[in-house]
Amino acid sequence: MPQYTAPLEDIQFILHDCLNITNHYENIGYQDAADESLVNAILEEAAKFAGEVLSPINYSGDQQGCKIENGVVVTPEGYVEAYQQYCEAEWSALAFPTQYGGQGLPHSLSVVTSEMNAAANASWSMYPGLTHGAISALLHHGTDELKQQYLPNLITGEWTGTMCLTESHCGSDLGLLKTRAIPQEDDSYAITGTKIFISAGEHNMSQNIIHLVLARLPDAPEGSAGISLFLVPKILDTNASSTLTDNQVTCSAIEHKMGINGSATCVINFENSKGFLLGQPNKGLACMFTMMNVARLATSVQGYAIAELSRQASLEYAKDRLQMRSLSGIKAPEKPADPIIVHPDVKRMLFTQKSLVEGSRGLAYYVASLVDKVETHHDSDGKFEQRLSLLTPICKAFMSEIGFESTNHAVQVLGGHGYISEWELEQQVRDSRIAMIYEGTNGIQALDLLGRKVLRDKGAALADWVSEVKTQALKSSETNSELARQLAHYCDEWLGLAQQIGQKASEDMDEVGAAAFDFLMYSGYLSVAHILLQQAEIVKTTNRSEAFKQAKQQTMTFYFARILPRVKTHKALILSGNDTLQCCEFEI
Repeated sequence: MPQYTAPLEDIQFILHDCLNITNHYENIGYQDAADESLVNAILEEAAKFAGEVLSPINYSGDQQGCKIENGVVVTPEGYVEAYQQYCEAEWSALAFPTQYGGQGLPHSLSVVTSEMNAAANASWSMYPGLTHGAISALLHHGTDELKQQYLPNLITGEWTGTMCLTESHCGSDLGLLKTRAIPQEDDSYAITGTKIFISAGEHNMSQNIIHLVLARLPDAPEGSAGISLFLVPKILDTNASSTLTDNQVTCSAIEHKMGINGSATCVINFENSKGFLLGQPNKGLACMFTMMNVARLATSVQGYAIAELSRQASLEYAKDRLQMRSLSGIKAPEKPADPIIVHPDVKRMLFTQKSLVEGSRGLAYYVASLVDKVETHHDSDGKFEQRLSLLTPICKAFMSEIGFESTNHAVQVLGGHGYISEWELEQQVRDSRIAMIYEGTNGIQALDLLGRKVLRDKGAALADWVSEVKTQALKSSETNSELARQLAHYCDEWLGLAQQIGQKASEDMDEVGAAAFDFLMYSGYLSVAHILLQQAEIVKTTNRSEAFKQAKQQTMTFYFARILPRVKTHKALILSGNDTLQCCEFEI
């Protein structure tokens, strides 16, 4: 059964050797974090918490799920205790401002600890994860009064937060939402409506839950231009006394889902609940995207993190499981059969998982370093924010896609045992599937990438990223020069495809929708190829073990030989255009 062990050597290699993270922290004003021994100590403690506290309650949480008792959602056994330990160790406060009780450490460190939590127990990690998005929105858009009143308890973890966007009739199209916000004489608003699919919307893990709710003002224009964002606490704290007042926020149901069963996915009702405006009236979508971008990056991490857990389990199984003899000759003569890890097809599945997970991790940490720079205002020309905006939809969609693929490979390695619940691999498949749906479906991410991030600025952001990928590739050593030239060729093709789509879109905008998903996957495979090639080059100059160095080279070589060629199929699909879809009309 899977028992998560944080891949500390790979994590430390990426942070210290690839990103030079301590120099990065010093350059952006985090002098206290610019200490390799401190960073490693944090990583080791986070690994211990994930492996010893969260991992043991992963399977039981899936089996037990959540339930409603007397109007309160009860989480699986061990969840409350784990959350208490999480807060007592101040993990909840890691990367938030000291003025509100945080530890003031960089965002990128919290990404690494979040990866460990999601790998060890994806369902449990949803509870603190949603709070991070709420804190981010409040920091960026809240008044000083709201910040002082709500941030300290959110940051300590005493209170948790949610995002309340979706309604039964509107998911991706938020312009259809009906929840209402009526202005009150005390400058608050009465919020009325029902939200669905609210992760961590109700539970027994914190004293209060702070909901961030999208709603319409009475005079709001139709569509997405008429949406505002409100802070709506489950329990009102008047700040004038110790009295807490119920705010007419209730959970009427919890969803029975395919996966992440330990995470309460709730139907939340607001009945004249007191709320407070965040940001400007009718500018709620802009405020929401502060939360959504945080959540989308967290979802990308969740995608490859769950795959890391299943990868570890399938690797150990493949070493122990004895079946048949190797086609090239007996490998374990002292045993009745060879371990299945010697068989080429099993190697294929294991290396597919390894290359996709390690490449995704490297890309995610790089993107996290961009967040650091943007948040600390070390981005005078807007270049880092532009690149962050480009890479966010790629990371969210690509990493959730490969996460699901990788967990399926893990099940296949175990064969029939992988299909049986008690081995827990099928849980990872179920848990990983949601990342392709929430925080904006992968189809929406693809439209965002191609429509907003590539075509809108005539490919400027993409060209800048492609230029860096190509430049770095051509600096590769002689050992990897052939693969580097291959990547450089794909870079030229990458820009050419964007131009062709743009030309077609000038005559038919459906060409964007027809090409979007394949263009995103094409972009993801090339971005990960860049990361793996870079790692294979950098590792040569480090003091890492020879085994680690060899593994990095092998992983990169495998990826270029057996994974990167997938872009040829995506190119063909991109070029097939909208014509191939017009023949597939459905009655409306």
